[in-house]
Amino acid sequence: MNPARLTDLMTTLFRLVLGLLFAIHGAASLFGVFGGSRGSGAAIAVGTWPGWWAALIQFTGGVLVLAGLSTRIAAIVCSGSMAYAYFVVHQPDALLPLNNGGELAALFCWSFLLIAVLGPGKWSVDGVLAQRRTAPAS
Repeated sequence: MNPARLTDLMTTLFRLVLGLLFAIHGAASLFGVFGGSRGSGAAIAVGTWPGWWAALIQFTGGVLVLAGLSTRIAAIVCSGSMAYAYFVVHQPDALLPLNNGGELAALFCWSFLLIAVLGPGKWSVDGVLAQRRTAPAS
């Protein structure tokens, strides 16, 4: 397989899995599905700061990244929200992610930053829209 094609495929698969996991995480907190917020089975009360807003970013951003729509912007917002979560929620408890429970926040933060830099790949809504803009008019 052509290395460029393999890179496109792996970028797309990484984006799909990352977006799906983040969207499910947000849906659990917003709607009380998949075990609910932190496994409690309950949804976070609407408007609660910062939990409900974080869940809204997780769900919306995850769906956008999953679809590959406004991918770079959505990925930057998702990355920033996870950086906030790490430094405000986890880091005060201990310096290292292993000791403060912040591994998931750190991984999501850096993964979304990677997607923001690499872009969505050609197999995305953004990729299809870009192809249409550059296609010669018939």
